[in-house]
Amino acid sequence: MAAGTALVGAMATDAWQHARAGVVGLWRRGRLDQAEMVQADLAQARTEVLAAREAGDDTTEEALAGVWRMRMQQLLRDNPELAPELRRLLDETLTPHLTPEEREGVTSIELRAAARDHGRVYQAGRDQHITER
Repeated sequence: MAAGTALVGAMATDAWQHARAGVVGLWRRGRLDQAEMVQADLAQARTEVLAAREAGDDTTEEALAGVWRMRMQQLLRDNPELAPELRRLLDETLTPHLTPEEREGVTSIELRAAARDHGRVYQAGRDQHITER
């Protein structure tokens, strides 16, 4: 999900060409039949992001990030072997070119736990308050 947010943020940066090439490359490996369509969709989305930023329209940018989060999620659901490559694209191409404020919106959390017998596991991606009585 972080990749969709970072991708939309990168659309307005100098890293755009590398970001687009990386994302289209993922589609070529996972869904070759959709790669050309994704390339065209990315170009359209970039145009919309640039216009939204010029107009101060955060809502459009957030909506586009949601669309690309879903598309990335579906790609990974169908092709889980692409996860390391997507992580590398996120870490090396997308996130480094974002502003500090945009980086705050790009979070990736992976939680794993195992409890046995009568054990308990408490996990949270942010604040967690546990009150036992």
